Amino acid sequence: MNLRFVFQQLGLLLIVLSVTLVGIGLWALLPLGLGDGSRYSGATSMFVAALVGCVSGSVLYFGAKRNGAGSTFFGRREALLLVAMSWMVGAALSALPLFFWAWEFGDDAGNTTFRSFVNCYFEAMSGLTTTGATVLTNIENLPRSILLWRATTHWLGGIGIVVLFVAVLPSLGVSGKKLFRVEAPGPQPEGVTPHIRDTSRILWYIYIGFTVVEVALLWALTPMGLFDAVCHTFGTLATGGFSTRNASVGGYDSMTADLIIIVFMVLAGANFGLYYQLFRGKFRSVWRDTELRAYLIIIGIAAVIVSGALWSAGVPIVTTAGTAVEPTLAESLRYGTFTTISIQTTTGFCTADFNVWPFIAQATIIALMFIGGCAGSTGGGIKVVRIWIVLKIFFGEIERVFRPSVVRATRLGNTTVDDALKLATVAYVLGIVLLFASGAVVLKMFDPGQSFTTCATASITTLCNVGPGLDNVGAIENYHKFSWESKLVLTLLMALGRLEVFAIIVLFSPRFWRRH
Repeated sequence: MNLRFVFQQLGLLLIVLSVTLVGIGLWALLPLGLGDGSRYSGATSMFVAALVGCVSGSVLYFGAKRNGAGSTFFGRREALLLVAMSWMVGAALSALPLFFWAWEFGDDAGNTTFRSFVNCYFEAMSGLTTTGATVLTNIENLPRSILLWRATTHWLGGIGIVVLFVAVLPSLGVSGKKLFRVEAPGPQPEGVTPHIRDTSRILWYIYIGFTVVEVALLWALTPMGLFDAVCHTFGTLATGGFSTRNASVGGYDSMTADLIIIVFMVLAGANFGLYYQLFRGKFRSVWRDTELRAYLIIIGIAAVIVSGALWSAGVPIVTTAGTAVEPTLAESLRYGTFTTISIQTTTGFCTADFNVWPFIAQATIIALMFIGGCAGSTGGGIKVVRIWIVLKIFFGEIERVFRPSVVRATRLGNTTVDDALKLATVAYVLGIVLLFASGAVVLKMFDPGQSFTTCATASITTLCNVGPGLDNVGAIENYHKFSWESKLVLTLLMALGRLEVFAIIVLFSPRFWRRH
């Protein structure tokens, strides 16, 4: 294995993240009226973390470059290792600003949660993997520079720091295609152009374009200021969920904000490659996309079920801000639809406490956690296309029971799903189920005081990068009650889910490290 080249590229990635930290630090020093009384504390932690990142990245890059003139061969094993290491090491660097700030200024803000590096690593991994789970009990006490960094980790992790890497670093050459295929979410990720670097750049142009539009809409039409609009946009388009308010989006109590975020959550949960097709005028081919239609149908049906359950229950809807709202049809649709789309797309923003909702609504929400968004989106979960393929296989096997002589191809639109993809899809779904069950059991072992509902939903929401679960990890709760051992398990689940399980599991195979 060409570890030298892997370390080189990993060093460059740390330097890129360090430059981002410097940018936020400089922003915090500008006289922009941050009004949080601690902007310099945030800037200091950014600069120190950036220094650590630059030094570490330089050591990796120049040390690997100097030690021998090995080949620049970059195979699939190297791609898998680099992607996994990028997220693990990137999360460690992203945790440093939180850690340094807490030890120097945490007492002044009444927030010492980040004095534990495990908590910082959990928060950073949650940001980069766009999970949105948090250990914070009082988000609004953080300086704005720290809040912006949390949101930025979402934004960078949305399309993927590795895709960004491929887009801006020419040193990867043809190796970028291997990286893109490993990191891009969903089965058989394909580029929208013949050149993988062009694909990465186009995806980022689309991503940036959506970002600018949503920021403008939230800033102009809702009670959010520019800062809050930026942070919530980063969380929306990355399907992340970090907010600047303890009550999440519900803290603004704005129907307009809810509607804007709903639209962009739906857009973020769809395949970004389809937007390139729209740009080229291929409207008919986009609408014929089987996964997109299934995705929209699932959202519609689930929204009707959840909203109907709220309306028929006749119990006041409790918002995340603690306000009781009468469950009229309009309010039920508002809160039911927002929650449905937020969970379906694995964004995790909340406007209501669904811990107290009827069973049918909660059951629907849990099912949506598993399904997730589309392949090629910023969303997590199993992905709609995999669910569709598994269902086709299932019903095909039912037919084979009473018509064994019939050979019927499994099709996805106009495309025939080959046996290799069917096997890979079934294996992935099985892997998610096994990891979910194992995670729930391990969490219960480490934290026997937590309910099984808490442990089970914490397992699936981190594995599928959703964020909020039920009981003690519900919409108005957080993850600070878990032990440090459980937080490390949850962190691993986040990474496994974001990297589609196998990209990390293969690293534990002895055969992976052999020469041949």
